This record gives sequence, C-alpha cells and structure tokens, in this order.
Amino acid sequence: MTRASLDKQPHEVAAMFDDVAANYDLTNDVLSLGQDRRWRKAVAQALAVRPGERVLDLGAGTGTSSLPFAEAGARVVPCDFSLGMLREGKRRNPFLPLTAGDATRLPFADAVFDAVTISFALRNVHDTDAALREMLRVTRPGGRVVICEFSHPTWAPFRTVYTEYLMRALPPVARAVSSNPDAYVYLAESIRAWPDQPSLAGRLQKAGWSKVAWRNLSGGIVALHRAVR
Repeated sequence: MTRASLDKQPHEVAAMFDDVAANYDLTNDVLSLGQDRRWRKAVAQALAVRPGERVLDLGAGTGTSSLPFAEAGARVVPCDFSLGMLREGKRRNPFLPLTAGDATRLPFADAVFDAVTISFALRNVHDTDAALREMLRVTRPGGRVVICEFSHPTWAPFRTVYTEYLMRALPPVARAVSSNPDAYVYLAESIRAWPDQPSLAGRLQKAGWSKVAWRNLSGGIVALHRAVR
C-alpha cells in the first residue's frame, strides 16, 4: 500500500505500521529534523493533564507520545490498531497499559476519560468523522480533546517548498533509515491529501465538539486543534 486515498483499508494501514514499528520513532525524528519532539511537547502543554486524570492517547504506536502524560501523573491509556507497534511499545515501556483498538469503534465505555488526544494518526483512520464522534463519546462532559496533525503551511511560497520536500526528499531519506520506505511515500501523500485547518475545525464541530480552536506550529506544517465536550 503506497498510495494515499480516502478509502484507506484499516488492515492495510495496520500492516504498514507493523512493518515500520522497530524504527518508526527514529525515522520520524530524522524526517522531521527533530521537530517532532517540539510538536509532542506542544501537545502535552495544550492538554495540560493533571495528576490522576484519565487520558486516552489514540494512535499511540509504541507509546512514546504517552510518556509525558504518565510522567505528569495521569492514568494514560495508549491505544493503537497496529499490533506490531504495540508489541514494540510493550518491549520498550512494559509499564504502559497499551491497548489494541480501532479509533472508529473504541473498546471503552461512555464518558470515561477526562481528555483524549491523537497525534499524527487521525489522517490514517478509515472514517475520520466516526473517529471524532467516538472520541466525543468516551470523553466526560467538560473533558477535552487535542489533535496534533500535519496540516497546510500558511505561507504560499513555503507551502510549495514543503510539498516538494514531501514528495522528492522524503522517500530517499526514508529509504536510508526505514525498514519499509514505501510506507513513507504513502504517508507523504496522506499529508498532502489531508484537509486544512478550518476544514478539520468544521468536522470537529459537526461531530459535536464545542469551543473548537487551532494553533499552527512550524508555520502550519502541523496544527494543534483543541475542543471541549
């Protein structure tokens, strides 16, 4: 599977992530020039978890994104649909309660989490709107969501350069550091196909979230969307 499409098959996407699990975090660090660490720090600051809160970290992969929440004293549940990612995460961080789950049919009861977050994974979900509704369902009234996802650079000349990097520079770099470089061609295309900041905000509102807002990071390469149930 190397082409981004709007009819992504969950088993194909999961298998793709299974293949890249071992070097996934390293590859992301290289391809983002280290910016992924800054973006994840921004997520932790935006979610502002407090000790004892229950946090659902969707698309958590190996659990790297969950560690700041655990360190803050939250009861974080990392959830992903790639068993390969979860196995790698369990090897690295055996104390995390890594859970297998589909974002469109979450294996949790209603209103059990104080906060839900998903970073760089929503665009890989088969049905984005169903996932947004599921996140709402499992969040308690007054709870919050933070979505970190690649987006659209706001400055047109930079947007052109960025698109060229995605499609020309990213695959050769991925070939050098990834166990499955074709997967990163798919990922680059999925970034290009993803809706812009206002469009995602509109989908959050349509799913039932309120007080929707977003903040651009790195000139709009990444956007943080926040909302409240």
